[in-house]
Formats: sequence, structure tokens, C-alpha cells
Amino acid sequence: MADSTNAMPSTMKAWLYSSATGGLEKNLELEPAARTPGSLRQNEILIQVISASINPADYKVPELGLLSKAIVTTPASPGIDFSGRVVITGPSVKDFKPDQLVYGTLGKPAQFGPLAEYLVCTESNIVPLPEGVDPDHAATVGVAGQTAYQAIAPYVSAGDKVFINGGSGGCGIFAIQIAKVLGCHVTTTCSTRNVEFCKDLGADEVIDYSAEDVLAVLKSQGQVYSHIVDHIGTPENLYNECHSFLLPGKSFVQVGAASMLTFATRFVRPSFLGGGQRKYIPIITRVRKEDLTQIGQWIQQGKIRVILDSTYEFGNAVQAFEKLRTGRSRGKIVIHVSEDWH
Repeated sequence: MADSTNAMPSTMKAWLYSSATGGLEKNLELEPAARTPGSLRQNEILIQVISASINPADYKVPELGLLSKAIVTTPASPGIDFSGRVVITGPSVKDFKPDQLVYGTLGKPAQFGPLAEYLVCTESNIVPLPEGVDPDHAATVGVAGQTAYQAIAPYVSAGDKVFINGGSGGCGIFAIQIAKVLGCHVTTTCSTRNVEFCKDLGADEVIDYSAEDVLAVLKSQGQVYSHIVDHIGTPENLYNECHSFLLPGKSFVQVGAASMLTFATRFVRPSFLGGGQRKYIPIITRVRKEDLTQIGQWIQQGKIRVILDSTYEFGNAVQAFEKLRTGRSRGKIVIHVSEDWH
């Protein structure tokens, strides 16, 4: 382990994969003396990882086969979201100092992800950890928190009615709470077992998709919604028929779906061929320091609760990915990387 006065450490513990054939978790190997990222560029920072929060993209990208090889050099450590401690800063870094606690995201899969003792990121990808905020909680903000924020905040005003399709997943949990902080009335969907959970997060109305026809319920309400965020991609006709319940001039934001075909079909099919009659926006999450900071402040103020489905020790990372792949987690899955902090 390096401290703030040391040069770059020569080795580190890391989970590595060179292939993801048959599933990423089946290919992960724990290397006690993996090579470290190497020398820093001007605006880069060496981070000792405290906690890593995992997302579906962390296994989906490595499993793209040859396309994955074009994106990430292997052997690589998975993950992109983290909290950590600044160890060394590049010459042009002004806003961060050694030993400072931070959180953020790499923004996209990289060779040196946070399932390793150290990673390197640019100063634009991290912000200071607010006092009193658990590093486990801060580690979840990068993808899920920012995605939810960027799918809602630019489109709503206080008093708006928002429909969030899929309220109990990683993004949905943040989305419900962010919409409520911004003064919106929230309707969401979930299965029977999560109805009370979503209400506890602040949802004003919950549609149980396992017991009700979601489209029928929405249509019966008429054009009352000012914004829609879809985390699921089903029902299949949700976008095509959203003009029945989404106000004219308002937007339908697509965050997730089981298949990329959902994005393509909804985006390309024109309204006169049965496509949707409202603006369709596939969300592409961008790393913005101001967004990371805002969500961290809301967590610190108690306006947003981070819900952890489970935490795993570093040696149990494979089990963490197995749980993530089930799609049944309620909240975020966090892996403790640095034993010194837990």
C-alpha cells in the first residue's frame, strides 16, 4: 500500500479477467500481485479504492466479445463506480490533495477498474466525499445516481406528475427520491413484494405490474403526466401509446431495456407507422461534477437514502456479480475493496 509520500506502488491486489466467455464471473481471478496503472498524466490521480459499486454494464460490456476487446485492454479489472482515498496527484491537479476522501466514476469500463486496490482517474471524474457520508453509499452515485438525475432534473418542475417505470432497481430508487426532492408527484411500477418499499421511498402511487395492467391503468388516468422515465422497456407498447397519458410537448426518457432492439425500434419508427407521438430520448449518462456533488449533498442532508441490497468483501466479488446478474437485487450491490476502511 502506498501513502501520500510514496511513489506509484509496483503491485496491487486485483480481480482480473482476460475473457468473459460463459459469463464474466466465471472468468474472474484474484491476483495478489497485479501490475498497477503506471505513471500519472498531468491531470490524473491515483486512488486507493475503498468501495466499488457494481452495475449491469460491468459484466455486459466484457461479454461483448470482440467488441469488448476494442473497448477495454485485458487483463482488466471490472467496475466503474467507486469511493476512495487520494494517494498521488498529477502535476496539474489543483483541487485534490493526498489523503482526501473522494467518490465518483470512471464513466466507462477501463483496464484498471475499481475491483482492484488502486485505479487512476482524471480529476473531472471525482468530487470530495461530504462529511458524514458513508463511502459505501457514495460509491453508488456514479452511474445509478447520475443517470436518475440526468433523466429527471432537466425535464421537470415542482408540481409535475412523473411516471417512473421500474422503481425498485438501482436507478429507480434514486429516480423516485430525486423526483420527490424536486417537488414532483411520483407514480411508479414494481412487483407486489416491492410496493411498500417504493412507497417508503416517497412514491405517491404504485402500480403493481404483477397484478395490474400497467397500460390500462395509465390510460385510465388520461393526459396527466409531464414526464416519463422507463427503466425496463416493457410493456412493449408503453412508448407507442404514451400520448394517451403524457402531456403534449413532454418527453419519454429511456434509461434501460432488456434488449437494445427496444431502443432502436422506439427511436426509429415514426408516429404514422405506429410509433410514439411524444419526444423519445435514449439517455446517455455523462459524468458531471456538479451532478455528483448535488447528489452527495442530498445524501448528506438526508433528502436521499442510499439503499444497499448487499455488501460483499473483496474476496467474494464473484458472488456479488452472481447476485447482480439475477436482476433481483433491491438496491445497490457494493464490494469492499480496502480492508483498512471496513
